[in-house]
Amino acid sequence: MSINEKFIINLQGKSFVTYEGLLDLAHQKSLKSIQVELIQVPSKDNNMTAICKAVVVAENGTFVDYGDASPMSVNSTIQPHIIRMASTRAKARALRDLTNVGMTSIEEINIEGVSEDKNLEFDDFSSEDYFVEPPTRRQIETIKKLSDDLRKDIDITSLSKKSAGTLISSLLEEKHKRH
Repeated sequence: MSINEKFIINLQGKSFVTYEGLLDLAHQKSLKSIQVELIQVPSKDNNMTAICKAVVVAENGTFVDYGDASPMSVNSTIQPHIIRMASTRAKARALRDLTNVGMTSIEEINIEGVSEDKNLEFDDFSSEDYFVEPPTRRQIETIKKLSDDLRKDIDITSLSKKSAGTLISSLLEEKHKRH
């Protein structure tokens, strides 16, 4: 069993799996349960960082992993939902262990935050011209794929790399809400 290609998103030359894809593959591998425990409640003392622990049980074993989220590690549209993002990240990490998927899940990264931090080295994201460059071919492909999945008409003619990254984040959140 392998992950269905429709659950793979290409962004800046890297492949990412969606949580939805991991969950689909986990069900194929006889997923029995997923439990999440909030380990750390976000507060001013911990820089508003939520930490969750996920326990995934399937026929072939139990898999445990952790996920965190803070205003610094999520895009602006997710910031009010820090605990849910920490939970999703923890589940995605545990599901990656269960399914033996080595690629990072798209939910584990902060597209908007990476694009704004010019000191962070992450392939094309560190480019000085990032904010004025047109979107990459991969960004356009990802936007088209997500817009098709969501049945939305999106004008891509005036997008920059930054706005394309923000749009992808928004589309992913909308897709996640629908499922």
